[in-house]
Amino acid sequence: GYNALALQPGVERLACMAHVRRKFVEAKKVQPQGKTGRADVALASINKLYGIERELKDVSDEQRYIGRQEKSLPELAKLKAWMEKTQPQVTSQSVLGKAVNYLANNWTRLERYIEAGFLPIDNNAAERAIRPFAIGRKAWLFSDTPKGATASAQIYSLVETAKLNGQEPYTWLRHVLERLPHAASVEDYEALLPWNCSPEMPR
Repeated sequence: GYNALALQPGVERLACMAHVRRKFVEAKKVQPQGKTGRADVALASINKLYGIERELKDVSDEQRYIGRQEKSLPELAKLKAWMEKTQPQVTSQSVLGKAVNYLANNWTRLERYIEAGFLPIDNNAAERAIRPFAIGRKAWLFSDTPKGATASAQIYSLVETAKLNGQEPYTWLRHVLERLPHAASVEDYEALLPWNCSPEMPR
């Protein structure tokens, strides 16, 4: 799992800010209705961080890094100060306490995304990519063998990667399968990757 992967040299884990936000949304639900509470403070700060990400969505990785250092870093410092002040004041078994503790336990991994412009603030893109597979497996009876399950996962990975790179999956797969037998070099294989080719729709 992730813990084993994190032990590999050069691998640094990131945590998902969306998971943190969900926990504070749950904490907000148990606050007295109509009143602003501590969960609102955390949510306001997290929402500001997401607002910054929206502002930087269409810029280069280098510009996003600079923007995060200028805007996100101070907001993260405010959130951390609030967390350190609040954690001793809440019970660990309360909904708010669990949210604050989750934030504290994952803080280093949560703030790591500002270290480079290409790093995401959350894992939402990956979760969206695997959603069709997660939904589908509830309807499928089973895979007969481990190899069958592996093949199923592999084809889903290919399809979702094609979609992420703007390819129509059937068109791209047909393009690849027609040309794969003739590939003779690393360059030939790389040319078939979904971010390197522009297959035409079949007529």
